[in-house]
Amino acid sequence: MSQQQNNYEEIISYLIMARKHKKEQRIDSELIFAYAMGGERFLSELEAFVNEPNQADILASGDRCFDARLYLSAEILFKRIKNNHKLANTYVMLKKYQAAYDAAKKADVPKVWKSVCFACVRAKEFRMASLCGANIIIQPDHLEEVIQHYEKFGYWEELISLLETGMSLERTHNGIYTELGILFAKYQPARLMDHIRTYAQAQKLLIPKLIRACEQYQMWPEAVHLHSIYDQQDQAILTMMEHSPSAWRHDIFSQNIVNVANNDLYYRAMIFYLEEEPLLLNDLLKLISMKIDLTKTV
Repeated sequence: MSQQQNNYEEIISYLIMARKHKKEQRIDSELIFAYAMGGERFLSELEAFVNEPNQADILASGDRCFDARLYLSAEILFKRIKNNHKLANTYVMLKKYQAAYDAAKKADVPKVWKSVCFACVRAKEFRMASLCGANIIIQPDHLEEVIQHYEKFGYWEELISLLETGMSLERTHNGIYTELGILFAKYQPARLMDHIRTYAQAQKLLIPKLIRACEQYQMWPEAVHLHSIYDQQDQAILTMMEHSPSAWRHDIFSQNIVNVANNDLYYRAMIFYLEEEPLLLNDLLKLISMKIDLTKTV
């Protein structure tokens, strides 16, 4: 009845009396929850109680307080049993982001890092989000989820900054370089070619994935460059002919045409030059003269 009327002072008095006569887990657990429901004025009593010998299930009581949004009480309980996983989530709800980061660092599990990172992103606490995010993006299985969360709120500049930081971490991997390239294609296209030239030859890019992104966002010169260094000269030639206003360059075309596997591309290239670059047709023919059927050429 007292609980229904929110008269927790009476409940506390009753439970204190009851535990003098009987040592039981349920009594001590209910006393903890009564202290919690009593509000901030009972927090000191709660802290004193959990620090003395008792029969309560501290973890279950902490979960119960958390579910009831009694976060200050949950903080006391999770600190008592040193459950950094749940403590980090509690600090997030209390908007104590530095404390949440410290707890997540002690727990050091991806699930906790993500929880704190995502909460910091939502709260626009980007410095703290970056510190947490750096511990997630080094694990390839979780990188995409971080990217999706930042993009969901439109924070692509902060996301790019996070991935650029990730490239300097000890446990960096190809996924970070590749996803950063995809973000450049989407949001900062002027930076993509330099990124490709810097890291593709060092084998730090997942080239097929980045090619798909270049095609999706119509970054044709970058797609040609990636095809070339990935030994896909046929595709590089086709891309230049199909998207010639932005993708064609005679020097790049010349470098690739001599290494194509499909001989039919020689003749398609001739027609392309006749239609679009007739003054350079002789230069093309000199390059491939030893590879073509002269009768077919005529």
